[in-house]
Amino acid sequence: MKDRPRITSIEVVQYEKNVIDVGVESTIGILIYQPGGVQKFRGRGLRIHTDLGVTGEYFGGFEADYAVIGGLAHTLIGRNALERDAIYDDLKQATRQQSRMGMGVVDIALWDLAGKYYDAPIYELLGGSAGKKLPCYASTYVGDYEEGGLNSPEAYADFAEACLEAGYPGFKIHGWQDAPLKDQIELVRAVGRRVGDRMDLMLDPFCAIKTFGDALKLGRACDEFDYFWYEDPFRDGGVSAFAHRKLRQLIKTPLLQLEHLRGLEPHVDFIVADGTDFVRIDTDYDGGITGVMKIAHAAEGFGLDVELHGPGPDRRHVMAAIRNTNYYEMGLLHPQLGPFHMAPFKCGYRDAIDAVDADGCVVAPDGPGLGVEYDWDTIMDHCTDRAEYK
Repeated sequence: MKDRPRITSIEVVQYEKNVIDVGVESTIGILIYQPGGVQKFRGRGLRIHTDLGVTGEYFGGFEADYAVIGGLAHTLIGRNALERDAIYDDLKQATRQQSRMGMGVVDIALWDLAGKYYDAPIYELLGGSAGKKLPCYASTYVGDYEEGGLNSPEAYADFAEACLEAGYPGFKIHGWQDAPLKDQIELVRAVGRRVGDRMDLMLDPFCAIKTFGDALKLGRACDEFDYFWYEDPFRDGGVSAFAHRKLRQLIKTPLLQLEHLRGLEPHVDFIVADGTDFVRIDTDYDGGITGVMKIAHAAEGFGLDVELHGPGPDRRHVMAAIRNTNYYEMGLLHPQLGPFHMAPFKCGYRDAIDAVDADGCVVAPDGPGLGVEYDWDTIMDHCTDRAEYK
């Protein structure tokens, strides 16, 4: 019998790089296009080392994820790294007062480790299909007020048309944080008029709309052009099942919710409460690959589709292994900006506006584990913090 890998240490790394032509929106700090602006981007990742020399790696997640790793390490050292479900269950309890942050990045690294141990891509371990084409929607940056940017309804419509010409079958709008409702409505209509008969359109106000009434008016504008979904409309933060059930009763555009609730049980509770049509899942937020697969199967039992939040090789593997999903989120995209949020890779992996094929699709990487090779030389050259827990 093949020896089982035991976790010997967990290494956490932070690196920095300057991002050009990016600024910070003044009210909630979200990044926007700003010519001449310079922002420091901090990326973080971890490596889980074992006594067999097999190492699981993952770059992604948020600062809050890595703040708890030191506290979790003592529950992981010495464990069989292949017992992902048992580790998921224990971390779920251990992080119950930290909104389950941290367990996702650990779980993804463990899946990468398992794939390397078995010499198989994650999608194969999940029962997925090699080379499965994953349709993409172009997901925009938040709106700005800069020349050449996403500064008007027509600018968004121009960008949607460019994405259509690049092959994308879907386009998702992130509007402005602070624009008047009339401008938000005109944005929905301008993009709908231009490409609504040729693309699936989605609207994500990222909870910026201040009242239920304004969210209702904006939803009715989506109805005019048969938007595919309407996501996180208003200032409840995306968590009120009752409010979204009421909104579903008053508009015909399907809702996509649950980016801001963590894990299996809150997702199922929200579904049972009739608070959503599509179910948002996120490997970082929802307990890693183990967690989102549980949610995907639960949603399938209710006849609902799940939609993965954000790009990344882990998301591609999950999407290649589930039936009840529609789109890969390629983003964030902008007519003047390239991607900066991904870790540096040596293997050519990319998530960018031109990373899709002629049909607007991508595929999951085919190598062992996540199937990607991180550029550790570049990461360590820009390393600003590192810790190892043994």
